[in-house]
Formats: sequence, structure tokens, C-alpha cells
Amino acid sequence: MAPQADLREPGAREAFFASGVLDRVAALTPDRSGPDAEAWVRALEEHAGDGPIGVTGYCMGARLAVRTGGQLPGTVAAVGGFHGGGLVTDAADSPHLAIAASTAEYAFGHADQDRSMPLEQVEALEQALQAAGRPHLNEVYAGAAHGYTMADTSMYDEAAAERHFAVLQGLLARAL
Repeated sequence: MAPQADLREPGAREAFFASGVLDRVAALTPDRSGPDAEAWVRALEEHAGDGPIGVTGYCMGARLAVRTGGQLPGTVAAVGGFHGGGLVTDAADSPHLAIAASTAEYAFGHADQDRSMPLEQVEALEQALQAAGRPHLNEVYAGAAHGYTMADTSMYDEAAAERHFAVLQGLLARAL
């Protein structure tokens, strides 16, 4: 799913998305990603020992991180999601619904110029976090575009990327 071209070049971004990458992303349903999450956590525990872990995701990875937090309560203590899209949907397996089963602390940094996570979805995510009683930050980064942490793209926003690093470090320090 990784781009093979520099997405800052004219037409490269459009070509990347026309390649079917979004179909592959949509196919990563909980029944497909859940067993992988369990296997990764088992492998991590074999090497690092038992104990709370943190998971973080960017873009579609934020959905996977949120689902993993709900899938492995008591193990996942921190969930970070940055410029994540599709965290709230009308589907029965919407990622935000996993928050209710989790025991994690959450930190989200949304881009205010992100069509994949509009402000009404950010608010619905906030409601889910509050309803679950989970400690959290659920912030919108003004002026940031989807992909703001990716220094090798035209979406990169240094101020938003640095803010996200500070938020993520704080989350991990508190939760782990």
C-alpha cells in the first residue's frame, strides 16, 4: 500500500489513489485485522514481556489502533491516532464503537482540512470517548491537512507534526 512515487510530484497523488489503494484499505475489516493485531501483540510480549502497551496509527492506521484498543483491554493502555480518517461511520463495526470495551487512554490529533474526518465525526468521537469514560485528548489542528506528519509529502505541516509528537510523548509517558 506504500506509494512508489513521490506524492509531491504533479499527478503522483492522483495516480496512487487510482491504483486501488482505497479498495485495499476498505478490505482491512476487523475480522481480517483483529487476528493480526493479536499476533503482533503476542510477538511483542514474547520479546518485551507482559505489561501495558501503546498503539498508534496514522491515516487508516488510526482505525486499526482504535480497534486494537477495544480488542485487547487491559493490555493496550494507550491509543494514539493522528490524521486518522473514518474513525466514525454508520457501520456496525465503526472503529469508534470499540472505545466502549477499552481500558486505554486516547490521544487524537485531527486535521481541520481533512475530508475523511469532518468536524461532526470528531464530535461523535468525543461523545464516544466521554460515554466510555476514557481519559483522552481529541484535538483539531488548525491549518493542518490530512497527512500532516508525513515529511515526504506536500501535506506535511511542521507545526502540526511537532505538536503531534509532543502529544504522543505525553500520552505514552502517562499511560505506560
